[in-house]
Formats: sequence, structure tokens, C-alpha cells
Amino acid sequence: MSALTVVRAGALTTVQDLGRPGHAHLGVPRSGALDQPAHRLANRLVGNPAAFATLETTVNGCAVRTDTAVTAAVTGAPCPVRVDGRPVAWGAPVRLAAGAVLEVGSARAGLRCYVAFGGGVAVPRVLGSRSRDLLSGLGPEPLAEGMSLPLGSPCGPPLAADTVPGAGPPTAGLVLPVVLGPREDWFVPEMRRALAGGAFRVSPASNRIGLRTEGPRLERAREGELPSEGMVLGAVQVPPDGRPVVFLADHPTTGGYPVVGVVPEPSLAAAAQAVPGAPVRFVPVRA
Repeated sequence: MSALTVVRAGALTTVQDLGRPGHAHLGVPRSGALDQPAHRLANRLVGNPAAFATLETTVNGCAVRTDTAVTAAVTGAPCPVRVDGRPVAWGAPVRLAAGAVLEVGSARAGLRCYVAFGGGVAVPRVLGSRSRDLLSGLGPEPLAEGMSLPLGSPCGPPLAADTVPGAGPPTAGLVLPVVLGPREDWFVPEMRRALAGGAFRVSPASNRIGLRTEGPRLERAREGELPSEGMVLGAVQVPPDGRPVVFLADHPTTGGYPVVGVVPEPSLAAAAQAVPGAPVRFVPVRA
């Protein structure tokens, strides 16, 4: 079987696909690529189905050596891409010769890049997915120097396109619609004004589990704790410090802090690319 060898692992590079939905009753979140449109596009560019696994890099990319000729593509956060030290296209199919080193550089905007290879990254599946779940520890370990990753057999020709439209990372701040509820009544009436005031920023403590915020407190009208209840992707949970947390792909499946609303899934790709310190504005909407 063809394989990749990790030359440089980067800050955090994991294998991701579309995740493992349907296991929340076991305490297992969906996981999967945080920026799913970028993941799907990378696979499309190399001729893979959307469900094939890619590499998700964080901040400063990674570098891998292929032991066979293969087509690759890099999407997500714009970044320099090099093959054996020579610049090549970002966001387009690139043919790699056997033994070539593909280097994905630091993100110029956003946080996460997606690297697809013809045939996909063919690590073993766990509960039907090849994704790494940072919260539960399921799936393959994050990349480390010297690690070998198997590749599957290519199953389709690369996409023949000069350009493919796609939303870029948020550069002027993150705007997130929030469907209010189910615990809106746990907060004072002024909560909606504070939520929409645009005074929040992305916290450096954000990760694949959740986008944490810094800024004003959301004041509660009720004290005490809830019994643990189910948590969904995009839930905006408010811990005791009053700063909202938007749950992302590796979020816990239950929690006892009140959920003031839910960010619809199509808006979460932008959250996956929001850099620390970026302004965040929540836009309350009704379902």
C-alpha cells in the first residue's frame, strides 16, 4: 500500500473525514473536519468522494513525503505550498512524484488547511470514521515526525477547473447567527443586547472542542445548575464565567451549563477559521 511519511508535523495536524455521527448516546461526538466545505473541496480537487480522509493542519501546516506518485491539493486557510522547495498552486490539484516532499506553510489568513491525496488517507476506521477526536481520544494519533500514513487507491480523475469558488476565512471578524434557546430564560433580558453587541473576541483557548470567547459576561437571571442534558453541534453554552463557548466538532455530548442558543451548522466553517483575537458578533434569530 502507498504511504506518506511525516517530515514535519506542525502545531496540530490530524486525520479527518466527515466524522462519526449517530453515537452521541454512547458519549461520542461527531468529530470530523471543522471546515467541512474546505475538506470537501480538497477531496473534489483530487477526484475523491467527500467522505475520504484528509489532513487538517493548524496554524503552521505540515510537510510529508510520498513514496509513490499521487495527486494532492491544499484548501482551507490560504498558505504557501511547496513541492521539494518549489512553489506550487494552493487550491488546485498538484501532481507529486514518488519521493517528493509536499510542504504546507503557515496560514496567511484563518487557521486550518486541508490536504487531500488521491485515494485518501487510509488509516483504520473507528466507529465508521477515520477522524481523530481530541476529546475522547478516538481515531489515529495526531501526526508526529517519522509517522507513516497509508494511502488508498485513487478512484477518480482530478477536477479539471481553473478556479473553484469558495468562502474564505473571516478577515473582518466573525459573525455568527444564533437560534435562541433552549435556556434563554436563564439569563437577564439584557442578554440579547450583550450577545449582539459585538464586544466578544476569539479566545486563544479555543480548539476543536469549542470556540471560546473573551469579553463581557452574559448575566444570569437564575442561579444553580442544570441536570446534565444533551449538547448538539453549534450549541452556545455559557459556563460560570459568563463568556459564551460555541461547541465545535469534538464537543462533549452532555453538559450542565445553560445553552443560550445554537449556531446553525453552515456557519461553523467560519468559526473553524477564526483566529485568536478576532472580533465575534452573535446575531440572535428565531427558529
